Amino acid sequence: MSLTIGVDVGGTKVAAGVVDEQGTIVEKLRRATPSASPARTEQVIAGAVTELLSRHRAQAVGLGAAGFIDEERASVRFAPNLAWREEPLRLRVEGLIGLPVVVDNDANASAWAEVRFGAARGHAHMVFVGVGTGIGAGIVLDGRLYRGRWGMAGEPGHYRVVPDGRLCGCGNRGCWEQYASGNALVAEAREFAQRSPGAAVRLLQLAGGSPDGITGSQVTRAAREGDPVAARCFATVGGWLGQGLADLAAILDPGCFVIGGGVSDAGELLLGPARAAFEKALPGGAHRHHAQIKLAELGADAGIVGAADLARGAVRAPDGRARRAGRD
Repeated sequence: MSLTIGVDVGGTKVAAGVVDEQGTIVEKLRRATPSASPARTEQVIAGAVTELLSRHRAQAVGLGAAGFIDEERASVRFAPNLAWREEPLRLRVEGLIGLPVVVDNDANASAWAEVRFGAARGHAHMVFVGVGTGIGAGIVLDGRLYRGRWGMAGEPGHYRVVPDGRLCGCGNRGCWEQYASGNALVAEAREFAQRSPGAAVRLLQLAGGSPDGITGSQVTRAAREGDPVAARCFATVGGWLGQGLADLAAILDPGCFVIGGGVSDAGELLLGPARAAFEKALPGGAHRHHAQIKLAELGADAGIVGAADLARGAVRAPDGRARRAGRD
C-alpha cells in the first residue's frame, strides 16, 4: 500500500495525516501552530511528520499552507495569518524530515481532494470555496489545478465587492471575505445585537449577555433552534456568498462549486441563501447552464487528503514535479 503524509497548516493548528491511494486517512494528529514564529512552525510540522513516520512508511509529504505559494511550489511568499514572508518552506522541512516535500495552497489541496475523492468527483471544471475565518479557493479547470502564472491564482476572497468598504487583512477595503466569511457572520450578529438587543435575546443568552462575546458556533446554534435574528445573519452572509459565486461563474464557468470551511458546517442555513442569490445574480441566467453548489464531503480532512495526494503525484512524475492533472 502506497502511503503519503498530508499536512494542513493554518493560523491556529497543524493537522497531519497518513493517507493511502484511495484517499483514506490511516492515522492523523493535530498540533497548535506557533504562528508568530516560522522556525517553530516548521519544527511543529516536522515533529508531527516524524511521529507519523515512526509508525508508518510514507513516500513523500504534502504541505497545504494558508498563504500565497510561489510557482515552484516551494516557498510561501506571504501568509496573512502566519509570520511567513518569502519562507523557503519546502527546503526547510525537507532538511528536517529527509523526505520529498511538496508545498501548495491549502485551498488548492482541499479542491484537489474534493475532485479526487469528494463532492466534485466526475467534474473537470470546479471551484472549491473555503468559507472560514476568511475565504480561500482552489480552481480545477480541465481536470487540472489552476495556479496561475506565479502560483497565486485562487484568491477571490480578496477581490473587492464594496468600494471603500470594510478594512481587510490584505490591506485593501471591501474584499469579498469581509462580507461572506465566518468573521463576517460574527460581525453581522454582533452589530445586530448592539443595535437591537431586544430582538437578539437568544444570541445574547448564548454569549453571556455581551454582543462582543457572540461566536460563529453560537450563531449557528441559534439559527438551528429557529432564532430569526441568527437566520437573518446567515441570509445576509449567504447572500453575499451567492453573489460572489455568480461573479466567479461569469469568469470561469465551472460545472460546480464546492463549499467547505468551518462555516459550511451550517449546511443549508448558508447554502440555501447562497443558491438563491446565485440564481438571481448570475449574468444571463435564463440562457445558460447553472453550476451546482454543493457541500464539501471531506470536511476538515480535505486539506490533509489533498496535500497527500498531490505529494503522491509529485513523487510519481518523471521530473519529480506534480503529475499533469495536478499542475497549472
